[in-house]
Amino acid sequence: MTNEIGRVLTAMVTPFDESGAVDCDALGDLAQRLLDSGSDGLVITGTTGESPALSIEEQVEVWRAVRAAVGPRGPVVAGASTNSTSESLEMVTQGAGAGMDALMLTVPYYNKPPQAGLVRHFTTLAEATPLPCILYNIPSRTSLNMTAETTLRLAREVPNIVGIKEASGDVDQVRAIVEGAPEGFHVWSGDDSAARWMVEMGCYGVISVASHLVGKQISALIAAAAEGRAHDAAELEERLMPLFDVLFVETNPIPVKFALNQLGIRAGDPRLPLVPPSAAAQEMIRAELTRHRMDIAVPV
Repeated sequence: MTNEIGRVLTAMVTPFDESGAVDCDALGDLAQRLLDSGSDGLVITGTTGESPALSIEEQVEVWRAVRAAVGPRGPVVAGASTNSTSESLEMVTQGAGAGMDALMLTVPYYNKPPQAGLVRHFTTLAEATPLPCILYNIPSRTSLNMTAETTLRLAREVPNIVGIKEASGDVDQVRAIVEGAPEGFHVWSGDDSAARWMVEMGCYGVISVASHLVGKQISALIAAAAEGRAHDAAELEERLMPLFDVLFVETNPIPVKFALNQLGIRAGDPRLPLVPPSAAAQEMIRAELTRHRMDIAVPV
């Protein structure tokens, strides 16, 4: 199944309307635009999709709306976990019925379980669904790193755990996972800024934020890195790195939602406790949009 999920997946924002409700029309429009502009598939209701601010009912609503909008055009992966195993089970068991192709399961945040707890948590969730599951390790958000040993144990012992979105930034950890992974287990970079070196090291692709804006360029970068065209990949990365940086000048997805709105693509404001970007951040984002005006499909 991992080969079908694709190398370039967009970690998609959740558009909200003026009242703060999920905007299903805008959601469908954005999903189709992303598949038209270089993304192989979509990851929805993840951190970029503001899952901590969405109820379980709203998250399932997002899943159904995106699937209805894109049909069979591309794979849709649903973020389906919290730091509560029992609450996560409520979502995991609804994924197949909502038409999802796979689920993304994030390392629990705040309660900081030991590695043995991670094994039990992810095993419990994966065994509750027929869908392929992609783990997500992001210590900067969760304050907990899932070790390479734990990732590889889950990859070997749980048949439908098929990959990981790895955002530790630890070169040795990434190498250990790539070298020790069973056949068919894929590693996606969780950071645009790390995608080139991770794919050159043997990772499969990227789950990207910047692909909201420059999906074709991200796709070209990943293809160059995967095909061993190191010079081409490095040139693309150098051009895109300032955009990667500015999209995280404030907490994701604050900058990318602002950028989409600036381009006339409905994203709405983030939900509290996130807020629109500061004036200084807005100026930086606008400058990068102008610099990439020839790359972005929608005129700036």
